[in-house]
Amino acid sequence: MNAIELGARQAVLNCVRVQKGENVVIITDKATEYLANAIKKEALAVGGNVKMFLMENFGNRPDDGVNPLKFPDEIARAMTECQVSFYIAAGKKNELSSFRRPMCAVVDNNNIRHAHMPNFTERMMSEGMASDYVKIKEITKKVHDVVKVAKEIRVTSKAGTDLTVKVDNAKYKWVLSDGDIKPGHWSNLPDGEIFTYVPDANGKVVVDGCFGDFFNAKYGEITNTPLSYTMKNGRCVKGSVECKNAELKKEFEDYTFNTDANSDRLGEFAIGTNTGLKSLIGNLLQDEKFPGVHLALGNPYPEKTGAEYSSEAHNDAILKHVTVYVDGKKIMEDSKFTI
Repeated sequence: MNAIELGARQAVLNCVRVQKGENVVIITDKATEYLANAIKKEALAVGGNVKMFLMENFGNRPDDGVNPLKFPDEIARAMTECQVSFYIAAGKKNELSSFRRPMCAVVDNNNIRHAHMPNFTERMMSEGMASDYVKIKEITKKVHDVVKVAKEIRVTSKAGTDLTVKVDNAKYKWVLSDGDIKPGHWSNLPDGEIFTYVPDANGKVVVDGCFGDFFNAKYGEITNTPLSYTMKNGRCVKGSVECKNAELKKEFEDYTFNTDANSDRLGEFAIGTNTGLKSLIGNLLQDEKFPGVHLALGNPYPEKTGAEYSSEAHNDAILKHVTVYVDGKKIMEDSKFTI
């Protein structure tokens, strides 16, 4: 069995747990179809009934985000009759709101076990999906045991991050994403993180890993051109953004401050728990699971965390070499757990 087959088998058997006779929908594109075929093969092997859809068959997917592909009714109908679904495709500008968010709404409303794999690569299949998910569940639970009673978390990094967030565990939920995808839920694969919405955040953020959404495919790893900004009262401060890459700075500011009224809010505070990963690769979907911290401005996943607002934006950002203090207790140093 090669690395792709191993990763595909783990996704099918251990994460969404396809059963004989279940209906499985796979949504993919031309760039990622060969990886989707590996998942299809494993789903068929356990007796799943598979329908696979190629996104390009439903229209153009322009890189500039003009007239982004809309989520087709045909796929929605197929998903209402399935128990398991996979989305494994390259991300395109503005498809988050036009395609992926409506797709996830179908998942939420139809009790589907959904594996979400945007911008997925062969390396992610052979590394992130090949991690020991028993160990990932153990460390995710250990982190949860600490943060679920926390009031304040402070994050520092070698690049200059010094951010303090307030936690309200009575009001907002921590979401454990440990590879165990349950009915009516979706989770990114590779998995291994715990996240919540924090009602307040203050300090400096230096993003020196990579960003999410369309930024990831366009800019990749930004270690040599980090982007920094100031957080005040849970929002990114307009005018505080700094980056040597002028184009990245402009697109980040436009996305953050012009998408909607909540796109500048810290919607997600997350800790990566996939201890099987040994290095960052410049791909958000896997790098956000690497032990460390990632933050997302915009949508707080209100249906998961209990936050009171929503947003059309959601831009994850990876912080490298972080140290994390929970109510003064160090739980991570230089992106290595100390618990």
